[in-house]
Amino acid sequence: MAKAYTNAGVNLEAGYEVVRRIKQHVASTNRKGSMGGIGLFGGMFDLSELNVSEPVLVSSTDGVGTKLKVAFAMDKHDTVGIDVVAMCVNDVIAQGAEPLFFLDYVALGHNVPEKVEAIVAGVAEGCRQANCALVGGETAEMPGMYDYYEYDLAGFTTGVAEKKDLIDGSKVKTGDVIIGIASTGVHANGFSLVRKIIFDEDLHYSDHIPEFGGRTLGDVLLTPTRIYVRQVLDVIHNCDVHGIANITGGGFDENIPRVLNEGQAIEIREGTWEIPMVFQMLEKWGKVPHREMFNIFNMGVGMVLVLDASEADKAIEILRSHGDEAWVIGSIVEGEGVNII
Repeated sequence: MAKAYTNAGVNLEAGYEVVRRIKQHVASTNRKGSMGGIGLFGGMFDLSELNVSEPVLVSSTDGVGTKLKVAFAMDKHDTVGIDVVAMCVNDVIAQGAEPLFFLDYVALGHNVPEKVEAIVAGVAEGCRQANCALVGGETAEMPGMYDYYEYDLAGFTTGVAEKKDLIDGSKVKTGDVIIGIASTGVHANGFSLVRKIIFDEDLHYSDHIPEFGGRTLGDVLLTPTRIYVRQVLDVIHNCDVHGIANITGGGFDENIPRVLNEGQAIEIREGTWEIPMVFQMLEKWGKVPHREMFNIFNMGVGMVLVLDASEADKAIEILRSHGDEAWVIGSIVEGEGVNII
């Protein structure tokens, strides 16, 4: 044991214990192209095993943000790993790329192997949902940088698409319909406002909220982000998808216009889907203007697909076969910006 390092607050033995604990979780994410194993200096993936003639690699990196504060308060760490995977792979699928591999980064004030295992088990679950190999990562114990019981969590993913099949919004045209796919709740965006609302209203994460069916506020907020990879790939393979937008920070106003061309606007028809109760309560508690909610949160729509109206029913049928709720929520019109009707 390195006593000098231990005296400085870094427990090397705990780090070794983490590696031992997470090996089974990492192994459970193996997929075609996976190479090597945990413990190497670099994660590897064999792109030659994939049947892609003109491969374009699409990458994304992201974190969980201040949703982690809820996990700290609830001492519940097995879902935020799903969130960090979702935040990355949902961005990659928005370009029409299939996620291939993932790496995570956990930085802690104090290394508790059981806690790190729970975090990485969540990452592995997210990777399995996305059919994405967990090929490596880093656990960094940094006393003095983070509070004793706190940590940060970030990730990185790379996906692949045929060059001719990339989805960049260039095919989006006036008259196309917008299909919304249901979210699982707040996902992992807007939590700085969520936490402020809870503090200002003197609410607690342990509170059982009648409007949430008696579930605690913390459990509702920690519901992991929906991963849309398998179902959206299925739609892409069977329909001509013109554009995809991942509804993350900035809500409808920031994300959907990314797929627009010059002279095009978004028309969203409110009432075509049911806004989940968590958003209704946050709006009420925080006295947030209704229209502003769409500029902050996903409002129950975690991802949107843009395609010709003639393919809407087919796309929705595919999504529902995967267990998703999906609806035609609007269309592409002439003009600019996002109009909520």
